[in-house]
Amino acid sequence: MKKILLTLLCLTFFVISYSQTTEAEKQLKTHVADSTQGWKKGGTITTNLSQVALSNWSAGGQNSMSVNGLLSLFANYKKEKMLWENYLDLAYGTMKQGDADWIKTDDKFDFTSKFGQKASKHWYYAGLINLKTQMTAGYNYPNTTDVISKFLAPGYLLGAVGMDYKPSDNFTAFVAPVTAKVTIVNDQTLADAGAFGVDPGKKTRSEIGGYARFFWKYDIMKNVTLQTKLDLFSNYLNNPQNIDVSWETLISMKVNQYISATITTHLLYDDDIAIVVEEDAAGNPTKSVKSKVQFKEVLGVGFSYKF
Repeated sequence: MKKILLTLLCLTFFVISYSQTTEAEKQLKTHVADSTQGWKKGGTITTNLSQVALSNWSAGGQNSMSVNGLLSLFANYKKEKMLWENYLDLAYGTMKQGDADWIKTDDKFDFTSKFGQKASKHWYYAGLINLKTQMTAGYNYPNTTDVISKFLAPGYLLGAVGMDYKPSDNFTAFVAPVTAKVTIVNDQTLADAGAFGVDPGKKTRSEIGGYARFFWKYDIMKNVTLQTKLDLFSNYLNNPQNIDVSWETLISMKVNQYISATITTHLLYDDDIAIVVEEDAAGNPTKSVKSKVQFKEVLGVGFSYKF
């Protein structure tokens, strides 16, 4: 009898404990689910500085200084089956060599807003708006008289509607069969020259086509992260086989809370943009070719803060 009572007591204690544990887990899961709702905001700021100072240096060379900065912000909102993501990436770099004036080495403005409504477990019906341009005037150095680019000259405004596959925060694949792309040249001199593919005299060029964007983030090892973004666009009405490509990669290597090293690359291909390949002594273009691959790489070590 004592054994039976002891067995029943143990079973009762086990059932009560299991019920409490299950209820606690349920409350925890509910709390975690609720905590993912609403706004999630943050960003990263990085500043890199390099400097060379020479005095009576027999091997030759010039004093130089360069400064590069990156600012990446995000503000995402989630409620039940609705997801709204907003990203702003800014980059700017400048350099001074010897007695020459400061020149621009990097300039980026990239804003993306994407709205999605869940269709299934990992799929969303989605719409996207993206604006890419630069913030300050650019020159074909050493020519510092004639402006070859400025804010919204060029500017690339893109609107797309399609499906977004998002199995995790580290990977997304957005495919849009219906896309409108507008190239903006908000400078009359550049517009009159037909810069960046617009018809001479016009400030905009519109295209209808298909668009795809892929984003992937991967931790290579502890404190080393790879982040890459690929944009593809095909103009349905004009040479659809010549796909515009924008491929950006960022490798971040964190030393400690505030010190990091970054490597950024950007590969561009636009069938409508002419690239200068020959210049005269004054730096003025004398020959251009169409559809040439553009590539930029920036390496920096400096201050980094994530918030």
